[in-house]
Amino acid sequence: MRELPPPWNDLTHRRRPALAELPPTHAEQALEVLRASLPEHRHSAHDCDEALRDAYDERDDHTLDEADAWLPRLMPTTADVTLERVSQVLVKWSELGIPTVSSPPTREQIRTTAAEWATSVRQALASDAFALLERGTHLGHDAEAARLAKAYVRVGLAVEPAVRLLLALGRPYGEDALLDLVHDDEVRDFRPYVRSRLLLLRRPRYEARAQKPASGEEPLLSPVVRELPYGWAAGFQWPADLPATEENVARARAILLACRPAQSVPDPVPAPAWSGRESGDEEPPAWLEVREIMRNLMPYAAHVTRERMFEAMRECALLGIPGAPPEPDGEQGARFVRQWATWIGGWIAGAVFTWVGLYVDDEALVTRWAMELAERYARCGVAVEQAVMTLHRYGTVTLSREALARIAADDTLPPQVRELATR
Repeated sequence: MRELPPPWNDLTHRRRPALAELPPTHAEQALEVLRASLPEHRHSAHDCDEALRDAYDERDDHTLDEADAWLPRLMPTTADVTLERVSQVLVKWSELGIPTVSSPPTREQIRTTAAEWATSVRQALASDAFALLERGTHLGHDAEAARLAKAYVRVGLAVEPAVRLLLALGRPYGEDALLDLVHDDEVRDFRPYVRSRLLLLRRPRYEARAQKPASGEEPLLSPVVRELPYGWAAGFQWPADLPATEENVARARAILLACRPAQSVPDPVPAPAWSGRESGDEEPPAWLEVREIMRNLMPYAAHVTRERMFEAMRECALLGIPGAPPEPDGEQGARFVRQWATWIGGWIAGAVFTWVGLYVDDEALVTRWAMELAERYARCGVAVEQAVMTLHRYGTVTLSREALARIAADDTLPPQVRELATR
């Protein structure tokens, strides 16, 4: 790194404008920068002034900016990054009154700052090198660029620029590297991000599959549900301006009857939109990633077939999505298919309840059958919120009030279901 040529060795603000003028044919230089900057062990890119920023968090003070400026001022090139110069920087910081630096600086302060500064330099140089390579993909260096990008993700340095390059490289090198990374325990902290980029690369395959009709495949939903013209991309939602005619209401009833659960489902159907962050969950559940693949392969209810379920299962296993059975055969695969067929039917039923509850004003069209169905769905853990909302919507109807009262008083039901009924 000390011997890098200009402008790569420049640690001042002048490096990036100079690199922006380099043509993509300088890819070999960028590869050499990546080879030189790659650490032997896993790193974390720290903000070397994090503690200082905390100290100055509530002050309108330019001291911190001045402190930052001393690093490239005393070490303007990679050849200048030495312990001695870091020590000089810390002396300047102590003179500025930086509260995290003693006067004179201790050996530990010098070594810590030197390590963090060196990591920041590696991070910055690698990011710039990946950016140049991204501009010059498919110029004959793709295999080596993919190898180095994968290595940087594994050590936790310049992760986003490295993954962006892999995405730009595409098939085969970028995609193969991303497929390796989603199964690598070294990248578990970045795995959801890596997988999201991999999904972008593989989405055209899903879309091509979605264009094929499901004729000859084994359907998992009843005929009346398969005829639904509203797609999964919009959550199977019925148009708000759809006329509430007897024909449309009859279709709604037929779908709800076809999807109705015979008993409580072992895994309650989750809400169509995940709201876990509001309830304190830090990470989104794995089923969201499964659903993303499924709705690409099965854009309409007519596409929900056993064959596509198996394809989705294998794809999830390939992408390393937690909880996906590696093969469709066996009890795990059968349980996966049953669960997802139930969930998809539940989301379709939820969309129907939403339309019935919000857009059908003629009580006579729905109260003869909707109240009983809504109570059953709520009790069985399928489309619970939409079913209870429908009961509230027709709260002036005796059958609806009685159903809500029964749900609220039933201590065998989950507390959140009973609470919904009392609102």
